[in-house]
Amino acid sequence: MTTSPPRQQAPAPAPAPRPAAARRAGGTVALIAATAIAPAAWGTTYAVTTELLPPDHPLFAALLRSLPGGLLLLLVTRVLPRGAWWWKAAALGTLNISAVYAFLFVAAELLPGGVAGTLSAVQPIMVAGLAVAVLRERPSVWRIGWGVAGVVGVGLVILGPNARLDGVGVFAGLAGAGSMALGIVLTKHWRRPAGVGPAALAGWQLTAGGLVLLPLAVVFEGAPPRLDGSAVAGYLWLGTVGGFIAHVLWFRGLGRLPVTATAMLVLLSPLVAALIGALMLGEAFTLGQFAGFGLALAALVAGQLDPSRSRSPH
Repeated sequence: MTTSPPRQQAPAPAPAPRPAAARRAGGTVALIAATAIAPAAWGTTYAVTTELLPPDHPLFAALLRSLPGGLLLLLVTRVLPRGAWWWKAAALGTLNISAVYAFLFVAAELLPGGVAGTLSAVQPIMVAGLAVAVLRERPSVWRIGWGVAGVVGVGLVILGPNARLDGVGVFAGLAGAGSMALGIVLTKHWRRPAGVGPAALAGWQLTAGGLVLLPLAVVFEGAPPRLDGSAVAGYLWLGTVGGFIAHVLWFRGLGRLPVTATAMLVLLSPLVAALIGALMLGEAFTLGQFAGFGLALAALVAGQLDPSRSRSPH
């Protein structure tokens, strides 16, 4: 009696390859999430400034947030600007770093955390207008509309019972937003030179911005303040997470994402500032402020979409 050979099981079918569109979508979502870390970290600036840092030294705080991190990135990347990028790096460093940081810390000292942070909500509208003028981009009605909705939402957060609107603080907040809006558009317009990564670009700008701030801090603020443990911790947080780490992630995303969509992520900064003010600093939220918070968050998410592209032949 013969026995038949054992039956071999058919090999399991190989998993179907993931569609290219799904892979691209997943990569875009991951890139957006990583880029969003930057404005979220910047949203902590207001609470750190008011709770941990010594008062009346905004330029010194801006200096420590930019120059040490910039020099560290230059040391790590070992890449220096070439040709026209010497003056471009200086211009972008002034717009994106020194002017923004100086105005930011002035606003943080003169306004409550939530109010100071919300002033940056106008930045996506500024970026949208500058993108049309400088980049010759066709305006996206969808993103401009949601940008306006974001401003309205953040405005509702401002109009709380504890809001205190100092005129100089409001001007500083709006001037900082305008400076960064122009810096964002020019960064997109000039692009990174070939072979230069986001870490090197961030290092150029942080160093240039810090060198601009250094004489201003000496002239207007004199000797540095006396530092205690809380101040050291605050400066370390702003210089690392809120400084060179955030800027590397920001310039990486700015180089690969649409400029107006990237600017919409800045809405995270006032939302984080307001959330910290409510949860940690005892700033009460009204029902209207909750509604504004939700509207601004919806605008941030919707601003990452572009329905006109989904209707294109591609």
